[in-house]
Amino acid sequence: MSPERHIVYRQARPEDREQIDAIDDSFTTDTVYEVVAGDEGFALRPAFVDPPLVKCFPDDEDGEDGEDDEVADDVHREVAVDDGTVCGFVAVGIEQWHRRLVIHQIAVASTHRGRGVGATLMQRACAYGSRLGARTAWLETTNVNVPAIRAYRRMGFTLCGLDTTLYRGTSSEGETALFMSKALGAGG
Repeated sequence: MSPERHIVYRQARPEDREQIDAIDDSFTTDTVYEVVAGDEGFALRPAFVDPPLVKCFPDDEDGEDGEDDEVADDVHREVAVDDGTVCGFVAVGIEQWHRRLVIHQIAVASTHRGRGVGATLMQRACAYGSRLGARTAWLETTNVNVPAIRAYRRMGFTLCGLDTTLYRGTSSEGETALFMSKALGAGG
């Protein structure tokens, strides 16, 4: 029997918070994307890095999961639970003025990566957004997070913008913020 059979997906509960916060969202990659400007706009070009890049996100830069209590009330979280242990989560919010679902953070424990947990969490997040009338799902990631970018592309997200200054003054200085989006279903 495969471990996936034990994974239950549900809305997060307050008692899940400690396990959500404990998920390690670091990654290792031997490829990063260089942002190349051309006459027709920007393109991503894969570049090999040796030694491989190991990226760890500091707690204070994790985005919505390090947010203060005021923002926490506006964030919807879904979790993946394997035999009682949270092995992944997604945190999202709705921007009503333009009916956009914002993916604040998605993380899957290293023991469960590559097994469809992230894709299922993203599907659940997008379904939540559609139910609330969102027309688009949107997220931000760094150009060095090639594993996530590849996964987001498989999930139907495409590059829709970038910011070369977003990470100034942070431990990610020198990286480029990539914005990705995907249209949600006809009902939303």
